Amino acid sequence: MTTDTANDTVPEQQTVVFTSATGRGRVCAMDSAYHVDPLNRGRDICVNSSYCGVLPARFIAEAAPRGAIGMDCGIGPEGSAIAGLWYLEALDIPAAVADVMSARLGDGVHLYRNGVISFFNQPAADCGVRAGMTVAEAAQLMLENDPAPAAADEITNRTVMHTHADGRQVIATDSIAFAIEADRGRNVLVTAGHTGRSAVPYLRRAGAWGFICSDGGRGMDDSGMAGLFIVEGDGLAGATVDARRARMGSGLSHYHDGIISARNSLAATRGVEVGMACPDAARLLLARPDES
Repeated sequence: MTTDTANDTVPEQQTVVFTSATGRGRVCAMDSAYHVDPLNRGRDICVNSSYCGVLPARFIAEAAPRGAIGMDCGIGPEGSAIAGLWYLEALDIPAAVADVMSARLGDGVHLYRNGVISFFNQPAADCGVRAGMTVAEAAQLMLENDPAPAAADEITNRTVMHTHADGRQVIATDSIAFAIEADRGRNVLVTAGHTGRSAVPYLRRAGAWGFICSDGGRGMDDSGMAGLFIVEGDGLAGATVDARRARMGSGLSHYHDGIISARNSLAATRGVEVGMACPDAARLLLARPDES
């Protein structure tokens, strides 16, 4: 190990690129996730120029730093190059990755100075990290902020996507279970769970003016969208998006990436069609019958 001028131990193969003025810790750049060290535990953000799959995440988690930033390495089949983001999320460790085309692989300092964030986990989002910001900015946010402690049902990612002239809204949230009383008979909810029969009690409890969920990959006997037609009898207009196009568990992905794969007769009456982009379908669902 080496020691810096502040008598603060720096692990070998790491470069301190930023130190918190508040004493919270450091941002340490390194060329590989394997260089994350127990000396980083609970204090440092480790900017490592590795992919962020499950294997590197295991080594990062073993040292348990305050946070980590790697590279997306083209994401890969089944998201394998960034799957470690959610491994670390389960351990409440903020983590993000940079676009592999924005910085050099195997050069942690270059990643810190030049990288641009492409994906991040929920604890990193709680610290203020967003796609498109620089790695330096994201690392400093992760260093100076703590993820907000929250129960699973408190992390709803509820976002207003469109507001009608009369105040009603299209709202993206991660599950139909996160509907609130203000949605009843008023708002359109774009949510990110499947629409099988187990979703029916939640759809009925929400009683939204309209809804768009996932088809769950359709499933055997179209079981992933069965609830769509069950709730027609309750007067609920709804549609599903293709699970191959939008990420399950992310209401924002369903809104931005979703393509309608099915709709019930009540949604069809409002003009929703298979193949339509989710934002267009959501605005049609929001319309009242007396609107052209």
